[in-house]
Amino acid sequence: MADRKPNILIIGIDSLRADHMSCYGYERFTTPHMDLFAQGGTLFKNAFSANIPTTSGYCAMLTGMDLFTSQVVALRHKGPLRPEVRTLAEILRDQGYNTTSVGFEGNPASRGFDKYINFPGWGSWNQGRSPKAQNLNDVFIPELDRLVNDDNPFFVLLRHMDPHAPYLPPVPYERMFYHGNECDPSNESMKPVMTFKPFCDFFAEWMPPGITDKDYIIAQYDGAVAYMDACIQTIFTALKKHDILDNTIVVINSDHGETLYDHECWFDHHGLYDCTLHVPLIIRYPSKVPAGRTIDGYCLHHDLVPTLLDLADIPSDINFDGSSLVPMMLGKVPSQNCEFYITECTWMRKHGWRTPEWKLIVALEPDFHFKPEIELYNLIEDPEEYNNLAESCPDVVAHLKGRMDAWIAKREKETGLTDPIFTQGDWHGHAGIGAFKTSQQAYDTLHIGNPEQAAKLQSESRS
Repeated sequence: MADRKPNILIIGIDSLRADHMSCYGYERFTTPHMDLFAQGGTLFKNAFSANIPTTSGYCAMLTGMDLFTSQVVALRHKGPLRPEVRTLAEILRDQGYNTTSVGFEGNPASRGFDKYINFPGWGSWNQGRSPKAQNLNDVFIPELDRLVNDDNPFFVLLRHMDPHAPYLPPVPYERMFYHGNECDPSNESMKPVMTFKPFCDFFAEWMPPGITDKDYIIAQYDGAVAYMDACIQTIFTALKKHDILDNTIVVINSDHGETLYDHECWFDHHGLYDCTLHVPLIIRYPSKVPAGRTIDGYCLHHDLVPTLLDLADIPSDINFDGSSLVPMMLGKVPSQNCEFYITECTWMRKHGWRTPEWKLIVALEPDFHFKPEIELYNLIEDPEEYNNLAESCPDVVAHLKGRMDAWIAKREKETGLTDPIFTQGDWHGHAGIGAFKTSQQAYDTLHIGNPEQAAKLQSESRS
């Protein structure tokens, strides 16, 4: 049909760092298939997840709203999404789309899909190598075959669990980026990791017994990225075989990045550092999205929904907090806001303010890494954020904090709602404790057990 709307496919890749993709300049050739895909679309170099972790990241991605409007900021968010906020699935369903969610159910922003499909997305050392990305393909490809036979367009969200921990890519990806003895007794780089009490039991369940070399674990992450990339090519092939690739808006995005050996936030995704905030965003739709274009300007998760509606010519009377990125893709606008409010509420409760030059991080209670209350980094001179300038540059701290506080006051006035980072109560999942009084209390209280408990934690966080 000539007036048929385009299909929409969002490939959400959990815990994918943009800087570990070869199309973003990574030295390892981790994403050859997505690199080729990016040549047919537009790649955004400075896409950010402003609200860590998964729950709040996907909420912004799938509603077009910031945390003030959605009131979703914590991993363990309680209750449903506010009824005043509509999800992309609900908007598109009203436009006649068939909607399917794969691997994403129970999140506040997963509301409104016609169909939910799950797949095995975890694993442990004793269970062996975990083909998470292929498990997704095994359930999605038959669903795609069903959807293409319908007269209506489809919207599908895929939540990939590679490279989310446990990092257990199948052979040959396990040693694609590593050669050596991962249990070399002279290497002590994993000692601080395996003695970090809150996470050590979780790590022991999926890392090799006797592991000593951090580079092996980083290579497992990169191997999981490469494995996921190969499995995604199967999806591209299926779209092409059905002759719908060019009539489908395809998005590659991530809910957040990952801390590997960075900042002592071992192999997880907490901390407001750019390794966690910086995410990939690639959009392909040949009739409207320029091919081979790289955008230097800034954008955030909440820009995605208005962008997709713009590309699909779907009118909406919703006043989104985000903005369409189509003008950026066409070279009419250089950037969205280049400074923005950032939050995390998973294992630490913090907020901050990021500009192209500076990063301010303010702890709202003591954290389990015993980090200072205030952190300040010059992102130009110190892009890896290891030189805390808070004490030596109090004037910069005051300036950035003033801008952050003014933004909070502005958004609270506009929405009539309190910044949810201030109203989380037992955000950490331990009833009756409230805000931690000391870092030692946080260290002694917080804990991930085995992968089954980690999966249960994610499930409970979305109830």
